[in-house]
Amino acid sequence: MEDSAAPSESVYKSISVTVVIPCLNEEQGIEQVLSRMPEFVDEIIVVDNGSTDRTSEVARGFGATVIREDVRGYGRSYKKGFSIARGDVIVTLDGDHSYPPDAISYLLEAFLHLEADFLNASRFPVRDSRAMSLKHKFGNLVLSAAMSVLFFRWVRDSQSGMWVFRRSILERMRLESDGMAFSEEIKIEALRQAGIRFEEISIMYSSRLGEIKLNPWRDGFHNLAFLLRKRFGRRRR
Repeated sequence: MEDSAAPSESVYKSISVTVVIPCLNEEQGIEQVLSRMPEFVDEIIVVDNGSTDRTSEVARGFGATVIREDVRGYGRSYKKGFSIARGDVIVTLDGDHSYPPDAISYLLEAFLHLEADFLNASRFPVRDSRAMSLKHKFGNLVLSAAMSVLFFRWVRDSQSGMWVFRRSILERMRLESDGMAFSEEIKIEALRQAGIRFEEISIMYSSRLGEIKLNPWRDGFHNLAFLLRKRFGRRRR
């Protein structure tokens, strides 16, 4: 099921901007996210990954394009959203209000100033003590350190879900993960591909609204195993 809204005619400094948001039962958070979305955003795509609440209805009420991805998976949702995005630049964030929509202009300014192709929004240092548990901080530190060592580039937050990147670089990436590892994989691909400039800056990260879907131990070990396969396994053509 798809509900398409025509993108606005507004552009940000000569670039059109698409925001892609994966959602699974984010009725509470998505309202807060979309109500704070900057007016210059040309297209908002909400990918409903099988919600049983009013997530899609709320998103449509704010003028978002809502598409359904019935096969569960964080990466699966993003790939579905990216496939219909039309903006020159894609911005991502979660539907739980943990990433700040009002920081999009700040990120775009940095993106343009740094002449980046991929900008990662790092949650570190975490300024809100309630936003991330000690267990999650430790897990993120381990995964970020592992990715930095394996791919020879320091990345402060390999698991961040807020990025700004040129849509044109997607055709050069080999994105295989359908799950949570997609977050680290898209950064790895940005680092691996010659000619893609990767940058990273900090943002304010907040406590999420709604249910927690991440299983820190299961997803953490899965992501670590994925890093090793991505580094040492044969790359698919």
